[in-house]
Amino acid sequence: MGKGGLLLALLTTAGLATACGPGPGAVPCPAIAQATAVAVTVAADYAPQVEKLHVKACQDGQCKEEDVELRAGSASIDQGCTPEGACSATASPDGTKIATLFLENLTESSMAVTASATAPDGSVLPVRTLDFRPRGNYPFGEQCGRFISASVLLDAQGLRERT
Repeated sequence: MGKGGLLLALLTTAGLATACGPGPGAVPCPAIAQATAVAVTVAADYAPQVEKLHVKACQDGQCKEEDVELRAGSASIDQGCTPEGACSATASPDGTKIATLFLENLTESSMAVTASATAPDGSVLPVRTLDFRPRGNYPFGEQCGRFISASVLLDAQGLRERT
């Protein structure tokens, strides 16, 4: 290929790459996938009473249940922003415990979640059930698609939707 052909190939490739990028004023979307799961948070004042947790979730005629791993929860602590606009935060343990039950699908239709827990001494804690609708929203703007979340809080009073 001569110099003219090479130049034409480079210009065409550059033009195609530019045409495939976002247009003027477009906001890029983060490259993250949505987890199809039920997130369970055990409240800090109830967490010492919960050693093991079994979660069952039913939606659209399908149920999934399993013993879930409890992990230490944390809260984000804002560490401010620099004059250049770079912001940061750090995670600090907050006394909660968190768990995730992964599902095949997650929709905005009604869902029933049941939490069965065992105390450190092996005694069975009260079984808690909640019927609710997972919520859909656009955390990164409508151009980036709708994310559906199902999040519940377990405490001594029961199980409730976490907003």
